[in-house]
Amino acid sequence: MRLLDGTSAGTWLLARAGDWARVDGAAGTGFEAYARVLHPVRAERGDHEEARWTWAEVARRNRRTMHPLVQWRRLTEDETLLEFEDGWRIDQLEEGRLPLDVLAAIGEHLAAATRTPQELIAAIWVGHGELHGSARPYVQASTGWPPRVPGQRAWAHIRAAAMTREERETGAERKRLRRRLRRGPWFAWPGREMLLFATSSAELMGHAAHLEGITPQMLWPQGREWVLASEIDWDSTIVAGPRALVDAVLADPRLEAVEVPPDADLTWEGDTVNPPR
Repeated sequence: MRLLDGTSAGTWLLARAGDWARVDGAAGTGFEAYARVLHPVRAERGDHEEARWTWAEVARRNRRTMHPLVQWRRLTEDETLLEFEDGWRIDQLEEGRLPLDVLAAIGEHLAAATRTPQELIAAIWVGHGELHGSARPYVQASTGWPPRVPGQRAWAHIRAAAMTREERETGAERKRLRRRLRRGPWFAWPGREMLLFATSSAELMGHAAHLEGITPQMLWPQGREWVLASEIDWDSTIVAGPRALVDAVLADPRLEAVEVPPDADLTWEGDTVNPPR
């Protein structure tokens, strides 16, 4: 992925931002159809048995009802951990991130639905801690830790001299990214400031189109045929685009997907079929 200098690649989409917390508020208005892809959940039993479950499986086990606007927190009654009688247990979903294999599966359909599959724009939220390095240990300079090692400065010079051109370029790109995170310019999607990156279907399919394990909040081609949107606070991803694209996503057995109207409410309160117990 390559960080873009500005945000003009997203100007067309900003003009189509829908209402907050609605389907088209995440992916944009004016598309022919919209699909909602439900993020799968990891299940465990004991220390060595793992599986990936659909939401339908969780709903069946927890006596809840599946429907297009179902909310994960309503399926699990807002419990952080659910344990079932047969020993299986599940945690809450990680919101705003699409598993890489699911992203790749959707990516196959996206690539077939644009005339510019190798010219994609990815938008990533600036608030991710990994991008700022906040996930790393923080050491205050006044503590004297870590201790100074004899010859440490000389070794640093040797290491710098031995760095490959690729390593130096990568370091420079990281510094540029940090500056942009702090100062912008940002792609100002309503309520979500983001940076824009150039990527391609080849990167997407190869699981390379992500930074520090972060998948895009939004993705679209230069041809503007579709938008993929994983809102940072949501438990699912929206695919907005032509009817044929949405039909292909809905029919893919690798995906748990449902069609939704563009003005559908995907907040927790949008699930009126499964009220809190």
